[in-house]
Amino acid sequence: MDVLTLPAVDQLALLDRRALSARELLEAALARVDAENPVLNAVVAQDGTAARAAADASDRRRAAGEARPLEGLPITIKDAFDVAGLVSTAGAPAYRDRVPETDAPVVARLRAAGAVIFGKSNVPTFSGDFRTENPVYGRTLHPLDHARSPGGSSGGAAAATLVGMSAFELGSDLGGSIRWPAHCCGLFGHKPSWGRVSTRGHVPPAPGTAVDADLVVAGPLARAAQDLEPLLRVMAGPADPSAPAPAFAPARADAPRGLRLALWSDEPGAEVATEIRQGVEAAAERLAAAGAVVHDRARPAFSFAESFEVFALLQHAMIAAGLPKTVRDRLAEEAATYAPDDRSHRALQTRAARLDAATWAGLQERRRALKRAWAAFFVDFDAVLMPAAPVVALPHDATQDVQARRIVVNGRERPYFDLMHWAAHATVAHCPATVAPAGRTAEGLPVGVQIVGAEGADLTTIGIARLLSDLQA
Repeated sequence: MDVLTLPAVDQLALLDRRALSARELLEAALARVDAENPVLNAVVAQDGTAARAAADASDRRRAAGEARPLEGLPITIKDAFDVAGLVSTAGAPAYRDRVPETDAPVVARLRAAGAVIFGKSNVPTFSGDFRTENPVYGRTLHPLDHARSPGGSSGGAAAATLVGMSAFELGSDLGGSIRWPAHCCGLFGHKPSWGRVSTRGHVPPAPGTAVDADLVVAGPLARAAQDLEPLLRVMAGPADPSAPAPAFAPARADAPRGLRLALWSDEPGAEVATEIRQGVEAAAERLAAAGAVVHDRARPAFSFAESFEVFALLQHAMIAAGLPKTVRDRLAEEAATYAPDDRSHRALQTRAARLDAATWAGLQERRRALKRAWAAFFVDFDAVLMPAAPVVALPHDATQDVQARRIVVNGRERPYFDLMHWAAHATVAHCPATVAPAGRTAEGLPVGVQIVGAEGADLTTIGIARLLSDLQA
């Protein structure tokens, strides 16, 4: 038995039974880092001394009958989040030596729950890519295929979790940065409803920003479905880590029978690799065979293209707000060279660089219409099953201009940013989305299914992921 790759809840059970101590589990995790990380480059900063002191304190609390929910679990934290006393670079050379004095609120909640934080996991620069590589720490390799990336931006987090260097990980997600690495690595990942988990202390935006940025969420990456709910309950809450978390809506069903599901596995203009579509459809078939009612033609009342455009404009506007004025001006000038109906990724990016008040207000109304359409859809359906991404884990690519990069879907080249096509819809409408493993390709690469639910219905999508996991067992 490899203790380090057990579900986090099983590791906790071993700790509770005193089958091993928190210090022993930490030492095993650090040894796994020593063995695996020189090749994978997933863990990029460590403080073994502080972690050993924290593990010893965990053992004392457990002996005194004062164990907390995550007592003694050794973890790394995505390098986008501030961790007190650890170099926190966000993958950016400008922050190479930055050491925060305080934890991000969600990190503080994990620490208060007894998790033993010993390091940081690698990210692309400013978490802005689907591959994990930056000028500070270099490239992270996929544990199952070193010629590929584990995804991004929570790529180091996914690799560390997959091989047992971390009991679980804290990820963040805007354009799929939890869901894409989970899909790439065969993990479970949950993008919460927006606002459920505070993202203060996440970079970007700039360090010290005192708001939770729109669209961006924080949530768990784990090896097992049963880990997601307890981890989310610990992570959830406002920026004040001492404030209680709001209550969760109960899951809509605890068994497949009675579930009302929609299947959305293909879409004109958003082609998905055949093996991914087959994996999503096979997941739906397993649930249907167990009693769920699955409709393969039901869709919310909006167009795929409209939803993606609103997402892209909001996302690019938020990112542009943090750019230097000269860069924003250059992008805004370039926007004039595109036709008004051009929905290419570059056109949307430049158009969002400088939005006037009327355009911004109109964009918000379009987003509200999308949210109303989703809410109406989820009156009749508990969740929708869809791809997490159009392709599997990507080969490494050193092309500096991301606009020039391409992905290959069923033998045809597509723009690189088509990777966000299937992640966008839950993000723009603030809906929760859980990714669960849905099989392997002929090459042995993982495929995930994305489970999207109504805003606030986090436990429903997590519950369906657990049902799928049980059906595959």
